[in-house]
Amino acid sequence: MKHILLSILFACLGFSCGGNTVQAPYSYAVAETPWNEALGNHRAVLTVAAPADAVRLSFDWRRPDKEVEDRCFLIIDAETGDTIPNIQRLRVDNEQCELLFGPVSRKGTYFFYYLPYRVQEGWGNYHRGYYPKEDAPDRQWLSATSSASSAGQFPEATIARVESRTQFDSFFPMEVTASAGEKEQYRQANPGRFLVFPEDRSFPVRMKTNVPYKWLQGQDRSLFKGAAMPNEYYAFQLGIWAGNQELKSITYETSGLKSGNNVIPAEAITCFNINGVNPLGKPFTKKVSVAPDAVQPLWFGVDLKADQPGGTYKGVIVVSDETGYAVPVDIELKVSGKMLADRGDNELWRHSRLRWLNSTRGISDKPTEGYTDMSLSDNRISCLGRTVSLDMQTALPTSVDSWGHELLASPVRFIIRTSSGEKKLNGTVDLTGQSEGKMSGSWKAEDDDLTLTCNGTMEFDGWINYVYSVTPKKDLQIEDIRLEIPMKSEAAPYFMGLGLPGQETPANYSGGWETQGKTVHDYAVSIPTSKSTSWLWPFDSFWCGSEKAGIHCELRGASYTGPLLNLYRPAYPESWYNNGKGGFRINRSGNRTTATAYSGERTLKAGENLTFDFALLITPVKKVNSHSQFTDRYYHNGGAPTPGQENLDAGIKIINVHHANALNPFINYPFITADKIKDFVDEWHGKGCKVKLYYTIRELTNVVPEIWALRSLGDEILQGGNGGGFPWCREHYVTDYTPQWYQHLEDQQLGVAADASVLTATGDSRWYNYYVEGLAWLVEHTGIDGLYLDDVAFGRDMLKRMRHAMEEVKPGCIIDLHSNTGFSRGPATQYAEYFPYVDKVWFGESFMYDEMSPANWLVEVSGIPFGLMGDMLHGGGNKWLGMQYGMTVRQPWLTEGVSCDPRYIWRLWDDFGIMDAQMIGFWEKNPAVTTSDKEVKVTAYVNKGKTLLSIGNYSGAKKEVKLNIDWKQLGLNPSSVRMQAPAVTDFQEAQEFTPADLIPVDPKHGWLIIVSEI
Repeated sequence: MKHILLSILFACLGFSCGGNTVQAPYSYAVAETPWNEALGNHRAVLTVAAPADAVRLSFDWRRPDKEVEDRCFLIIDAETGDTIPNIQRLRVDNEQCELLFGPVSRKGTYFFYYLPYRVQEGWGNYHRGYYPKEDAPDRQWLSATSSASSAGQFPEATIARVESRTQFDSFFPMEVTASAGEKEQYRQANPGRFLVFPEDRSFPVRMKTNVPYKWLQGQDRSLFKGAAMPNEYYAFQLGIWAGNQELKSITYETSGLKSGNNVIPAEAITCFNINGVNPLGKPFTKKVSVAPDAVQPLWFGVDLKADQPGGTYKGVIVVSDETGYAVPVDIELKVSGKMLADRGDNELWRHSRLRWLNSTRGISDKPTEGYTDMSLSDNRISCLGRTVSLDMQTALPTSVDSWGHELLASPVRFIIRTSSGEKKLNGTVDLTGQSEGKMSGSWKAEDDDLTLTCNGTMEFDGWINYVYSVTPKKDLQIEDIRLEIPMKSEAAPYFMGLGLPGQETPANYSGGWETQGKTVHDYAVSIPTSKSTSWLWPFDSFWCGSEKAGIHCELRGASYTGPLLNLYRPAYPESWYNNGKGGFRINRSGNRTTATAYSGERTLKAGENLTFDFALLITPVKKVNSHSQFTDRYYHNGGAPTPGQENLDAGIKIINVHHANALNPFINYPFITADKIKDFVDEWHGKGCKVKLYYTIRELTNVVPEIWALRSLGDEILQGGNGGGFPWCREHYVTDYTPQWYQHLEDQQLGVAADASVLTATGDSRWYNYYVEGLAWLVEHTGIDGLYLDDVAFGRDMLKRMRHAMEEVKPGCIIDLHSNTGFSRGPATQYAEYFPYVDKVWFGESFMYDEMSPANWLVEVSGIPFGLMGDMLHGGGNKWLGMQYGMTVRQPWLTEGVSCDPRYIWRLWDDFGIMDAQMIGFWEKNPAVTTSDKEVKVTAYVNKGKTLLSIGNYSGAKKEVKLNIDWKQLGLNPSSVRMQAPAVTDFQEAQEFTPADLIPVDPKHGWLIIVSEI
């Protein structure tokens, strides 16, 4: 099976598994057995005819990588393993390597390693690099060789073959470069603004600034021949080699292909580099330019029908530039054989999945599972649990009711202020679109100074988007343009965002888009700070409310989507940011708490359009499902995804399969091991467990079969950068990439030494389309039950698409979302727009649980105010305080020095029946139980005839507290109850209490006490 996978993988990566099929300057091969990785991925096998003090090597190595002269050289005797002590470099550049080496004590075979590197085991970011250059040769030997050199007395080493350590490492054939002289000679014989080289999908064009040696060896450039099957999505390339002038706009024309009376129409042929469909489902045409002397492949796809008649289809593709210079290429595609049922998708070498780049799957406004159709009555729009009333003259909310709780103290206002005062701009809202999942409207008003238009939408998940356009009729001095959201203070006890952690709403607060120096968030995260340390925190969104109702507001820009993560830092929206003049204010006065986003003064030129985009999300987005929280227990073990019987006995129901293990080795590309994943899923479905998969977008492994096609799209999918990282990336990508996750693969998965990823792009990247189509494929072909998302950066539209795509295939799929607060700078704020589409959060990496206030726990970690629940992570969390929110760690989350096995608490859950209990948190307006000390909180889990009390001391001092119990809420008679703290391993020893007792509570600790009828 492994050999089959190797053949599939490396065929699609551009290698020939059946021997050398391309003319080359040397014999190229793959080592029968991979040598020590530290020696590097490449070597020349040398033959020395006789012993000598010095041997000369002339190696026409034709290298594509950079800084070849700075690498370490090693020459080793193949039989003895001895290292040749002296190497004198005569010429070392990308084209040639000329050396003297010696002394050589015997004739025979020698290995020349020219890219050895430091192997870095484990994971993270690769930072070790290549070994430094070898030591200078011995002076006496050098003196002797200098004398011999003048007499021309050196024997020559011959090159038996050039080897790569594995197929995956090979430069052959598409990275064996033509020399400058060969290129010049070929150009003189073949003049033109550019040349076109047809190329099979088996040999993806890899190099951007070098021409393959293969291309200049008599290849027929006028004809491409291919073989396909009915229903196949057939891919091939046309490689463009620019002349000495930049090509500013490459395009193509075709009238299709014909075989007798049968046709493959032009519409069935697409060039992915030029034509596409963006993640919103809108077609686009892309401008392709090529620098002088550079290479640009054009990847084409041919969409063959299921009943495509057999035959040889012929036609022409004409490639032209902006001057009209054109190069025709004849195309012959032989169609034969049986219908290819899967379009070719199960055979990765076919590149048929490139069509996924233009997929529109999942784009729909239909409500996803768990949500209801929207309704419109007069000026009121309703969705699940929430109703928004609109002022039909301003288009803004006058009332926001969330699950029966009114949030607004007065209408929301969008204010434009000039020296003449506030503009009074009233218009009429026109309904422009209405469906079961989306309501749209437009609004327009004007005066002598300006025109103001607005397009607004509200969707089934409670998300509302306003896009205002301000267009002055004359030059206009603006004092401020701002958004005011006035909320009832009783409805807004908590706040988060604008640089603040989850906390009680401050009486007054102001800030800009960035704050330098020590931040108020520091106490909640494990990022050390000092007066000399400066951190930047995004200020694009905030949330204000309670666990009953709240409003999340995100300030957006015309091209902005998704969370502001440290890997993805889109430009701040110019309208709100206004070169740093924009900012935020919170004012809490009496029964009114007003959040204001202002943009500051500016001058607008006549006719200049300025867009203010903001989105509101009404929370909670759904009802908390505590039954699922206490029964759907997670097994999450990155390196060992297979649970044991002890895990099953503990009640685990959901298995998260992370990446970087034998089952899912390559980050964000699980397709290569899909068969193994399917077998795993089938096995655990048989044991009553669901299986979810780590599969996201943020970074992408180097083992992706289509990686070279993706590189050909410029920075659309793979973000540019300064390069570096793992040697494989330096040797093959060479330039224009940003290295990311690195995982050394101990067992050399599929012949690959490491999973070395690069950063992907955001925004209009068609990788989003591929990702959604791939998700549906995974659900259908492997049977997975959903996704584990780890700090991703796409917008809410993607979450909605993903939900739709999964539900088309398999209703009931689940998503949990993980984030590191040091990474996303406040995940609950940054990811709020995701919450309608996720089932559980796992916020807690880098959180310092013992330093967090109850408000911070509730708002920023628990998920409860948003209709979700969560688990703990960093350092095992705090098992006593976590129970206040129904949280434990995941199994088997064990941290050195910290006992955090949740199975003992889970056993108590089962014995008590917590999954059937009503959770009454200490944060409720009328909690069931309070204590005599405000720093000691109680959450009650009320069951019929018994209640489980979670008592937590958030202070740093030991407390003794008396419980104040609302017996009516518990449904118990205080005169006939037993209060027992059962023994729970690593949590508490057994103890009895009475309602009148003072209960001792250690700092940052607590109790689980069952109050039951006698």
